[in-house]
Amino acid sequence: MLNAVTRITDGTTDVQEQYIKEIDSRYEIAQSVTVHTTARPRVQGKFLFIGDEKFYIKGVTYGSFKPDSQGIDYPSSSIVRTDFALMSSKGVNCVRTYTVPPLWLLDLAEEAGLYVMVGLPGTQHVTFLDSDALQSGIEQEVRVGVRACAGHRAVLGFAVANEIPASIVRWHGQRAIERFIKRLYHAVKEEDPNALVTYVNFPTTAYLQLPFLDFACFNVYLESKEKLQDYLAHLQNLTGDRPLVMGEVGLDSLRNGLEGQSETLKWQISTIYDSGCAGLFVFSWTDEWHREGYDVKDWDFGLTTRRRRAKPALKVVRKTWRKVPFSKDIQWPRISVIVCTYNGARTIRDCFEHLQQLDYPNFEVIVVNDGSTDATPQIAKEYDVYLISLPNGGLSNARNVGLHAASGEIVVYIDDDAYPDPQWLKYLAHVFLTTDHVAVGGPNIPPADDGPIAECVANAPGGPLHVLISDTEAEHIPGCNIAFRSSALHAIGGFDPQFRSAGDDVDVCWRLTERGWTIGFHPAAVVWHHRRNSVKAYWRQQFGYGRAEAMLEQKWPEKYNALGHVRWQGRLYGRGFLRPLLGGRGRIYHGKWNSAPFQSIYQPATGGIGQLFQIPEWYMVSATMGMLAFIGILWAPLTLFSVPFLLSLLPLVAQAVSGAGHASFWRKNRRWQLYSLTAVLHFMQPIARLCGRLRHGLTPWRRHGVPELKFPRPRLVSIWSESWLPTEGWLTMLESFLKGHGAIVLAGGDFETWDIEVRGGLLGGVRTQLAVEEHGQGKQLLKFRIWPTIAVQPVVAFLCLLATWVYAVVKNELTGASILVLGASLLVTWIFKDCARAEASLSQSVEAGRTRTQSHYCGLP
Repeated sequence: MLNAVTRITDGTTDVQEQYIKEIDSRYEIAQSVTVHTTARPRVQGKFLFIGDEKFYIKGVTYGSFKPDSQGIDYPSSSIVRTDFALMSSKGVNCVRTYTVPPLWLLDLAEEAGLYVMVGLPGTQHVTFLDSDALQSGIEQEVRVGVRACAGHRAVLGFAVANEIPASIVRWHGQRAIERFIKRLYHAVKEEDPNALVTYVNFPTTAYLQLPFLDFACFNVYLESKEKLQDYLAHLQNLTGDRPLVMGEVGLDSLRNGLEGQSETLKWQISTIYDSGCAGLFVFSWTDEWHREGYDVKDWDFGLTTRRRRAKPALKVVRKTWRKVPFSKDIQWPRISVIVCTYNGARTIRDCFEHLQQLDYPNFEVIVVNDGSTDATPQIAKEYDVYLISLPNGGLSNARNVGLHAASGEIVVYIDDDAYPDPQWLKYLAHVFLTTDHVAVGGPNIPPADDGPIAECVANAPGGPLHVLISDTEAEHIPGCNIAFRSSALHAIGGFDPQFRSAGDDVDVCWRLTERGWTIGFHPAAVVWHHRRNSVKAYWRQQFGYGRAEAMLEQKWPEKYNALGHVRWQGRLYGRGFLRPLLGGRGRIYHGKWNSAPFQSIYQPATGGIGQLFQIPEWYMVSATMGMLAFIGILWAPLTLFSVPFLLSLLPLVAQAVSGAGHASFWRKNRRWQLYSLTAVLHFMQPIARLCGRLRHGLTPWRRHGVPELKFPRPRLVSIWSESWLPTEGWLTMLESFLKGHGAIVLAGGDFETWDIEVRGGLLGGVRTQLAVEEHGQGKQLLKFRIWPTIAVQPVVAFLCLLATWVYAVVKNELTGASILVLGASLLVTWIFKDCARAEASLSQSVEAGRTRTQSHYCGLP
């Protein structure tokens, strides 16, 4: 049992001192509380479950009310019993309180079939981190509140605080507030280990990173359906794999009228559930509202009046809740679910069992057995599926066979080691019905019970991640959970058969977007995807991914930068991806004088140095220097390479440790072992990719463009044209000529001063900028400014060689110094050749453009 709070008067205000006294008195009362134990609601992915049933929160807020003479800030038990009975009859299943309720109120909630989300209002609106005594007092009050309710059957969970003001967060700093909320979270778990815990946030502090919470909760008041849709999508991406609950939504009927309140609540509720939220609380049950010593009478947010007379909004809310999560009147399209499998007997039964439980009226399941040698086809015959068996031809071929057999206007792919959420197809189909997207995907979440190694793999790089351009539009969706309009997939010829085990999903997404089509994303279209449960299996998987990555780079060279990294336009979402060791920290948009009502983080783009240590080829560089340093045992001059070897190895280890530090685990014991294995997986994953890529050629020794070389130098080229084209047209023509010569062409982004970059290799290339002079009557003078460009990595390498050379000279190691000079010379030669090859490609393409312009002018074909 905890001791009473020790007072520290230094720096503690009178208000804070009085607050601590109140906590002490509550603490004494809580000593004799009996702890009840029973089953609780639990979190499973993006939703809450009670037993095996998904539980959508259909809640109302209750209070705050004026305290009575005994200090109880709730109405009498008879009024509460009447309120709860009316709530239950109107479809309410949850109540949110802002203070800790007495046990009799929880008993009445259980009697009415209601759950209660208990508010623990510890932080108040003061700079609570300025006083150690106040911090301890807040934690103590949280513990007191939890002990008063611990284990009660009616408790849905605890909210450790509500809307810490943005000014307070800004005063203490984001990290300090996050740490304190985590401290309160652990306090709740120590008092009631099985309780769900959340913090009720709001838009002005949406940037707080609180991944430890069981579910995310936000108070959001938006009176535009489109803005609410957009913001909910943003919150879903911030929330990740956890449920998102709206802690308060509503509208004031005093200012907007009873009809306005009803109509707004109708679309607010339907929009919230359509977006994949786990539920909401309408603010509030009654217009009766007491705050900070005053009855609030100039706002009427209640579904009932102060005398508990129902408003029209209550009827509308009840009717809308009956349609959760979707209306029964929707005409759902025909869907073909395709499961491609090769020796998937270990997990495919789980997949089939959950497919049979799908809540969707019109779908078929097609199983393509790609030459399995285990019991997969026998298992499939036990279920109501259409089984197609064929000789092993690879994943893409199997996907295409399923596509041609499908009868649905939508085809959905799921892996044999994954299983879906019951409403999976409805969320996917809903996006197709409400947008023009030709493909739609959703998250894939690792199950919590796959074992410790699988849990570490889930936190390791190389997993199936989705890449989002915006909160609702994707650049890439993993193939384990992706749906297509059948007509669009047929239009591009299906999947490319050269991708036998991986890379097919990336390729098909790029081919769709190349046609100007878009790919959607719905955060509630969840599948549970088993991760590899052994280090050996993980190595084989990443080896295959490396091979597919090399094949993708050969087919889509313009999608990769000089380091061999994919140039994603969007942002990666999910656990375990490699974070640049030297990546910049995000900046929080607060607005002038902290006035912004909606705040967010702006993350600067990662530079070349930040990505340098992520590429598999860096391991080759490190290994080469290590081998030279080892040979130095026999030949002393080569021991100079021991310094750069250690310097090259240090960031790899640091990045692995940093990656493991971002891991999150379900299990609470042996965590140091989990973090250690995760760090090892972070270190070995690029090595596995490197081995896979060796088969198809590494980025550094690939050569693109014409075989000729031309001395690279800054220059200006002018072309006269009497046939008018817009600037974009000329650049598109130049880009076409360059690709015709086999060159890798990169288009300048939104913040670049150059228009086109031609890459000659890993270390160098050329860039060009176009200016168009208009001379009337369709005549134009095109001016191309051309200059060579050198990647930052060889510059860093050259400086390292130079520093080592200086060290060798000082130590009088002239032989070693000569070797370093030779290495630097080879590096400079490599840079020159890359730039010269790119210069030749660009020169030929510019001349081709000049010839075409003159031919057109002379009337030649």
